[in-house]
Amino acid sequence: MADVFTSLVGQEGAVAAMRQYAKNPVHAYLFSGPVGSSLHDAVMAFAAALQCPNNGCGECDICRLVLSENDADIYVAQRAGVSWRIDELREADRISRRRPLGSGFQIVILEEVELTTTGTSPSAAALLKSLEETPTRTIFLLTAEDVPPALDTIASRCVELKLKGLGPDDIAELLVREGADVVAARSAASAANGNLRRARILVRDAELAQRIAQWRSVPERLNGTPATSAALATEIARSLDEAIAPLQQMQDEEMELRIRESREMGQRSVSNRKDIEAQFKREQRRFRIDELRFGLTALTNEYRARMTEGLEGSGVHDARAEYRVGASMKAIGVVSEASRRLSSNVDETLLLNDLMLSLMEF
Repeated sequence: MADVFTSLVGQEGAVAAMRQYAKNPVHAYLFSGPVGSSLHDAVMAFAAALQCPNNGCGECDICRLVLSENDADIYVAQRAGVSWRIDELREADRISRRRPLGSGFQIVILEEVELTTTGTSPSAAALLKSLEETPTRTIFLLTAEDVPPALDTIASRCVELKLKGLGPDDIAELLVREGADVVAARSAASAANGNLRRARILVRDAELAQRIAQWRSVPERLNGTPATSAALATEIARSLDEAIAPLQQMQDEEMELRIRESREMGQRSVSNRKDIEAQFKREQRRFRIDELRFGLTALTNEYRARMTEGLEGSGVHDARAEYRVGASMKAIGVVSEASRRLSSNVDETLLLNDLMLSLMEF
């Protein structure tokens, strides 16, 4: 049946549970799942089902309001840094104590709550207090990519809903359903690493195949000179800038839709526009990191192919093939180290230059 959960492809078990929970909700739910498992989409769909008098019909004004993230009784908390701060969770707690304006619930959404257990001043205790003293008409919806042991106490106060990582076939099916060309959908799904949002961006990107080819051409193009390695690093950095254009276009369209819906509801402007724009900037940053990881994976695959060719062509005294295998193995190690450095917020330009200079030796 078509409802607010229809778009959650590949999550049949979680969807069945959400449909039941929406009829008799409790005070807190914890959604978990790997990157790309549509955690945010699932939370917003469930929020719509909680607010809708028909448990998420997908057709009424309430469902449309929630899914467009314009419901005044739904608060999506934002964090400023890499981990949740206590004052940010206290603000979420303050809002959780409001009486809802409508006939539904006051819903507070906190994403990536595993980050309440990290940083120099972990804030999990502040969140736990909110969950233990939740007002009757308030519901907390939490998300986490992973539920570490440090989060067990918070998890014990919630009903847990586990989402699956999406496979390429699931993503391609949804992209085609949304109007994408079958070939483009399969290519984007394959390159998205299970991330539906990324796939929706990549399916708009006519340069995707060219960027894959660019990364895979690196071993052949490196000729042992620093000038060539620097030129390649600059070229790839420029491609990163161009790759983000489809995301920016999608964000512009989303903002235009929010503005239009706000005007239709008699609002002069989007109430949380500043927060949305900050969220867009964070998404652009994450997309660049994902794009770099995607490129490094393509480069690793190219070196693996070279290593396989060397193994298949090596004989007892084939020194050239042996060298090719050894060099490819070392190159894969260098690329792996570059991928690891991405997690430490390293400057992209510096990383690319260091990578190309290191690979120049192989």
